[in-house]
Amino acid sequence: MTEFIDIKGVKHAYDTASGKLPVLDGLDVSVPEGGFVAVVGPSGCGKSTLTKLVAGLMKPDEGEVWLNKTPVTSPRSTVGMAFQNPVLLEWRSIIDNVLLPLEIVPTVLTKRQQQERARKLLSLVGLEGFEEKRPSELSGGMRQRASLCRALVHSPDVLILDEPFGALDAFTREDLWQVMHQVKKEEPFTGVLITHDLRESIYLADQVIVLSGRPAKTQYVLDTGHKGARDIEMLYTPEAAEMLHTLRRQIEIAQGRIPAEAAQ
Repeated sequence: MTEFIDIKGVKHAYDTASGKLPVLDGLDVSVPEGGFVAVVGPSGCGKSTLTKLVAGLMKPDEGEVWLNKTPVTSPRSTVGMAFQNPVLLEWRSIIDNVLLPLEIVPTVLTKRQQQERARKLLSLVGLEGFEEKRPSELSGGMRQRASLCRALVHSPDVLILDEPFGALDAFTREDLWQVMHQVKKEEPFTGVLITHDLRESIYLADQVIVLSGRPAKTQYVLDTGHKGARDIEMLYTPEAAEMLHTLRRQIEIAQGRIPAEAAQ
């Protein structure tokens, strides 16, 4: 299968008052076209830095980042991003918030087609009838659905989700996990999910990549054995419990709480 996202030997450090702070050290990550990977690891290990590199918002100090066999050297309009904070503009209606990327990214769609696409996406995530509402009139989960539509409205090849459900309550979070599977079925993309929620990682992703402590490299890769939509009940199976146990142990290793040999 063709690798759509290919991160090869990436090293990156930030300048601080006390000198260089290494964040990534020889990171290797590959995602096949249409694949969905989740990236987990200790806080501050460089997960969000990885997303900025894929989006072309920064360049690595060493190594290469490729999208669809093309090196990433600048911001890419073919990448959509959704974050923990939806950052919707209060003075714009929900549909106008969704349409915002089409005011920035070149499009061949007419104004009518843009409206139709935005309404289709809002309907897909359960927001039909809320198009003219303001962000303050929606719940947190509804605002996050609108943010997801905004990230997809320009039909990106790659969707990056940086802890988009982290601030939501457990019930709303699980509801949006199921929405994500429906969205991916209707709007195919290659996905990268940054999360601290191990249940979320195995429910949404084909593979889960565990990053080591900073400076991070790929410590462990778990194949969930699932591709595409799945029932929420899978989280309560013995197989899911075993995957969660494995990931939890790998996180403890990355945190330096247990030695690597203890997880064998």
